[in-house]
Amino acid sequence: MNQSTANDRRLYPQYPMIGVHALIIKDSYVLLVTRNKEPDKGMWIIPGGRVELGETYLEAVQRELLEECSIEIDIERILDVNDYILRDEEGRIKYHFMLIYLLARHKSGVVKAQSDAAEVRWVPLEKVRELFIHPHLLSLLEKAAPYL
Repeated sequence: MNQSTANDRRLYPQYPMIGVHALIIKDSYVLLVTRNKEPDKGMWIIPGGRVELGETYLEAVQRELLEECSIEIDIERILDVNDYILRDEEGRIKYHFMLIYLLARHKSGVVKAQSDAAEVRWVPLEKVRELFIHPHLLSLLEKAAPYL
């Protein structure tokens, strides 16, 4: 295990970590980011991150969107809750997240990539499938369709 692995509390955790992500829709566009860290480095996903100790999931998603994309959001509803478990070659649990996915609307701020986001962009809903996206994104878009 190298030094960066030893410093990453997400790797080989003792307990699942809780993450929150927001599917943000604005005028038939969805906000997507490319991650600059593992897991899913280089993949287009919806923005979000971990819940910190003492934070509610609602506070966490607001903080993460401000830190990652420089925007504020209005949260509408929970879309999904999902486990994300990745194992290494030996079958050990390398990452384990319990993820809460929220539907939200852009409230204010100009989108700008920061922290864990290598790039951030508003993508037309009809163009999402053309990108290298996280597999769960299409399912989330289907669940959000009645509210768009």
